[in-house]
Amino acid sequence: MRKVNLNMKENEKYKIIKKLVETDGNKKRAAISIGCTTRHINRLIKGYKDKGKEFFVHGNKGKKPAHSLSDEIKDDIVDLYNTKYYDANFTHYSELLFKHDSIKVSPSSIRSILQTKHIVSPKANRSTKRNLKKLLNEKAKKSKSKKEIAKIQELIVSSEDAHPRRPRSAHFGEMIQMDASIHNWFLNEKVYLHVAVDDCILIGRKL
Repeated sequence: MRKVNLNMKENEKYKIIKKLVETDGNKKRAAISIGCTTRHINRLIKGYKDKGKEFFVHGNKGKKPAHSLSDEIKDDIVDLYNTKYYDANFTHYSELLFKHDSIKVSPSSIRSILQTKHIVSPKANRSTKRNLKKLLNEKAKKSKSKKEIAKIQELIVSSEDAHPRRPRSAHFGEMIQMDASIHNWFLNEKVYLHVAVDDCILIGRKL
């Protein structure tokens, strides 16, 4: 049997998926640990069952970018940008992908892949953002799905923002935001009032 060598990131991902399959664990928790979507977790599970540990040696590792990237690598590029590197411009993102995820791809290829998902660089010029907004508005008018329209409106807000936004947590308990204020809440005695809010609730979900 051929020996399979994984780097630290690949080995960590392999262990998470291996444990997930063996214990029939929680896919959402695994997605949070890896920093991807549950859809990608399903792809990793299938790959693990088909090829085992060898599946986690990235197919693009140590290679120059091909003219045509596989759908799997394209999905990785989109998922990783949305979950881990959302505040990076495309040149920096290209460097981060190669350094941390063993994916070597040019900034221009990243731009093309992300633009198909209506994602523009934080440093995109006004005309690019204006054209994207126009395209999204037209798409929203044609859509009959409330869920899709809400998603399109979120993309429009993000494209207009001067600063990149961290995506809201997708699951309860993933991130808790806390703050405290000192005041004379009770007569003349100064005490601290603490508040803790689940980041997931901030997207408008009702308790």
